[in-house]
Amino acid sequence: MSHVMKIGLGLALSFMTLCSAARADEFRLSSNQRISCSRGLSPGKLNTATCKSYAYLFNAKTSEYFRCQVSLALTRDNKEVINVQTDGGCARKPRIFETDGSYSFDATETEPPNTNSFFGPGGYAIWASDDHAQKIRGCITIASGLGSDISKCLDMTFQ
Repeated sequence: MSHVMKIGLGLALSFMTLCSAARADEFRLSSNQRISCSRGLSPGKLNTATCKSYAYLFNAKTSEYFRCQVSLALTRDNKEVINVQTDGGCARKPRIFETDGSYSFDATETEPPNTNSFFGPGGYAIWASDDHAQKIRGCITIASGLGSDISKCLDMTFQ
């Protein structure tokens, strides 16, 4: 009897694992991270360096993505490091495609200061494609300078 229960329990666990794996989202990190740094002089001969980096985490099933940013600010004088501050987090962005599927993704963005940035810190471009069909969508988001970002996507045509 215990042998039959073990087999039944094993089958039930296997079935549950397969069901959850079939529904599981797959997250991929973009391969196009950047870092930008700036330096400044403060009163009293203090030097401050600030570096920011970003990455994108993409849900390959739903086409939803997150923009993640980390920053580090270092203040020092001529002899020692006085202060180190870090900050960061990820912000959820809307889906690129309306339906679930299997998608690939990449992203890039301007790094301030940048002469291409007319209205603020710049913007970013997102490219996503369907892994099983000839379908690609390009999206550009820029800061409007009026509080909210402007984002538009366009499906590419193939000739």
